Amino acid sequence: MAESNKKPIKDRIAEVAGKFAATRFVRAIMDAGYSVISFSIIGSIFLILTVLPKAIPVPGFAAWYVGTIGRFTNLFQSVYNATMGIIALVFSGTFAYSYTKIYRDEEHLSLIPIDGLMMFLMGFFITVAELVWKNGRVEFITLFTKDKMIAGGYQASPLAGIYRIGAVGIFIGLVVAWITVQIYRFTIKHNWQIKMPDSVPSGVANSFSAMIPGFCVAVVMSAINMALVMAGTDLFNVLFIPFSFISDIADTWWGFLIILFLIHFLWWFGIHGATIISSFYSPIVLANMQANVNQGAHHVFAGEILNAFVTIGGSGATLGVAIWLALRARSTQLKELGKVEIVPAVFNINEPILFGLPIVYNIDLFIPFICAPMASGLVAYLAIAAKIVPVIIVQQPWPTPVGLGGYLATTSWQGGLVSIICAIVAFLIWYPFIKHFDNVTLKNEKSNATPDAA
Repeated sequence: MAESNKKPIKDRIAEVAGKFAATRFVRAIMDAGYSVISFSIIGSIFLILTVLPKAIPVPGFAAWYVGTIGRFTNLFQSVYNATMGIIALVFSGTFAYSYTKIYRDEEHLSLIPIDGLMMFLMGFFITVAELVWKNGRVEFITLFTKDKMIAGGYQASPLAGIYRIGAVGIFIGLVVAWITVQIYRFTIKHNWQIKMPDSVPSGVANSFSAMIPGFCVAVVMSAINMALVMAGTDLFNVLFIPFSFISDIADTWWGFLIILFLIHFLWWFGIHGATIISSFYSPIVLANMQANVNQGAHHVFAGEILNAFVTIGGSGATLGVAIWLALRARSTQLKELGKVEIVPAVFNINEPILFGLPIVYNIDLFIPFICAPMASGLVAYLAIAAKIVPVIIVQQPWPTPVGLGGYLATTSWQGGLVSIICAIVAFLIWYPFIKHFDNVTLKNEKSNATPDAA
């Protein structure tokens, strides 16, 4: 019988996931996700300054705050609006820049990344203004109510800045960026550009080479938006429908658990599941966190919920494992690994355990690696959904230690306490498996030991 040439299922899954992660679109989104980390953390720091009385419920502190730091809350809000309030521009703009650069490098086209970024900004702002078809002409919407203020087509508020360029506009921005880069690429591939003599300075030549592609972007985006305005809507509202649908699913307990499963299922194959899956949910958690802040919404899936409550110690929620290995493991190998890992684990870094135990491709540790973060995630979800813990309103740095991360994310002691509980729950899932693995490893160490010479 001919020997089967089929690859093992784990190799096929790893191959498919690897190819997906290597696609140009996903790589550009990953770059965009990295770009907003510092912006969101800076904005969150200044947001904390505006909610200090809530974060520090000490008698007399609120009165002291009003007469001191509280006098500058509008300034703090301005900084927040200048970071989280323009996050769609930063996220989608970085995507456009990176996407253009990838095509330039891999297809060897004369694309200029900064031109791709500038064209995206033009195309995106075509969709930002709210228009209406009225009396046979296009008009800017002007509306002043208790809940909404739109002047000259732009909706704004002191708490959110210009509405459509904040986190709520990330998904729309990505679509516009993709269209922009594809138009730019098409025009350059077909040589639709103004070429200047070699004697002309490169800066001047580049500005002229982007003129025809930029004009095409303006025409296409205007035509799409105009057709929708005449139909009684606009591009932003049309694209916001699927984004809201996906966001609603991700914000359910079962949607949240599916996300956690996918992250760790990919990690078990040695693929950075957090990076791949977060490239899709980043727009959702950013938009949800901003809605929690500005609109008083109650979104559980927001901000850095994973690092605050779920992946404590790193992917797989392995903080308790690292501590147990360092203090209680009988195997010399595992005890030494625990000593190496215990400090990084405090800051949610666990590559030594992932590849040192190893967890990757280790069928004996597959169940706790998948189930521990899902269990801690479910505890956190239920606590926030039941309003035992306030919603997440702050983007804390991902290496923030257990307890402090939950406290900062929710600006509440309840968040800090539940964060610690989540770490304990995760370790309870891990305990029987890691103890058994320690016994097996110890047995192997003894059997492989070389007897002393007579």
